[in-house]
Amino acid sequence: MNRTRLIFFAIIIVALVVVGGSFLWQRGDTSATLSDGDHPKQLEVRVLTSLAVEPWVEDAAQKFNKENHKLNGVPVHVQIIAMDGLTALGKWDRDEFGTIGDKPRDQLTAEEKARLAQFPTAWIPDSRYLVELANATYKTRLGRDVFLTDGEYRARPIALSLFVWGIYESRAKVLLTHYSKLNWQVIHDAATAKGGWPELGGDPAWGYFKLVVPNPLRNVGGLAAMVAAAGEYYQRPSISVADVTKPDFQKWLAEIMYSVTNLGGGSSYTAEDFALFGYSVGDGGQLLESDLLQNMEGIKNRWGEPLRFMYPPYVTWFDFPFTIWMGSETTAQEKNAALLFEHYLISEPVQKLAVQRGLRPVNPSVSVTDGDTLFSRWQAQGVLPIVKRADAMRFPDRDILQALLRWFQLNVEGR
Repeated sequence: MNRTRLIFFAIIIVALVVVGGSFLWQRGDTSATLSDGDHPKQLEVRVLTSLAVEPWVEDAAQKFNKENHKLNGVPVHVQIIAMDGLTALGKWDRDEFGTIGDKPRDQLTAEEKARLAQFPTAWIPDSRYLVELANATYKTRLGRDVFLTDGEYRARPIALSLFVWGIYESRAKVLLTHYSKLNWQVIHDAATAKGGWPELGGDPAWGYFKLVVPNPLRNVGGLAAMVAAAGEYYQRPSISVADVTKPDFQKWLAEIMYSVTNLGGGSSYTAEDFALFGYSVGDGGQLLESDLLQNMEGIKNRWGEPLRFMYPPYVTWFDFPFTIWMGSETTAQEKNAALLFEHYLISEPVQKLAVQRGLRPVNPSVSVTDGDTLFSRWQAQGVLPIVKRADAMRFPDRDILQALLRWFQLNVEGR
């Protein structure tokens, strides 16, 4: 082989090495400010997780950790931090997790480094609208997106659930006999019946109708219930601040909310309280389908009758998006490790575990009625494997959210 040919092959080899190295570097580098470190011993993924999916995600994380997953040879460990979506949104808004912007790591104070060690790698809120609200705050503060809507690191749903009416069977029969249907107006009329259950045709021992709704200051489900009630009141899937502040609507909503037992001091875990304390908590309400399904067995065993499921005309969907933080507070390897766990959550075996928790899968290969699932077990009580309703309630923007919560604080809390 002559000298010219040897030089040619040497140039080709060097070029391939340079191009390959550049590709691998770009594939892993999503954070220009912080160094990933030469050889991290472990990649820690900290995931803020909605209360509604926390049991499933926690089980999946423990399983993931036991399987010793690695990224480029480095072990990945996932830590789940349970936190209601509204609580997490408030912490993002107040920057309580402690962003550092473009400040180099070698210039951080000891306090900043300590906060950085606990900074969330990812967030699974109840709904995509919470991500959009948090991102808008940081875009104003930092001048860039920290949660993406497209590309590989975009916010992506990992499971679904929706708000559904769950009423004790005996109470549901009376309401359907008296009103022939169930919606927020029927709930309002039942709640304001001066004669209580006897006026509606029910057992006098039941007293007055008691509604079950999560506390909106502690559980995003309470806010979703008020939004759903407003949607039915105005007969449309979206509401405005002007709608929320109209006196007639506020009077109507207050009359409903006053029928909730101990709402001011109520628990975040309303469906669980429903199962534990039964009729003293309430006769029924609009709650998250997955929470109700998980507690149906306990409700039936403790109180002798199951709930009747009924689906509202304006459906409130929760999509639980896995949202990776794209700021410099986490390294490129940590972001990719979070992506690895996200892919694990939407894999077929783990999605089947979600169905066992009463959640609807996002993986199209998984059915909610394959085997003895909660969906198939409770179909006789009205649970629908497929919800054929196109009118999905639109989630509120920040102004509507604040108006509803402020109204609740001034008019209902502690009453």
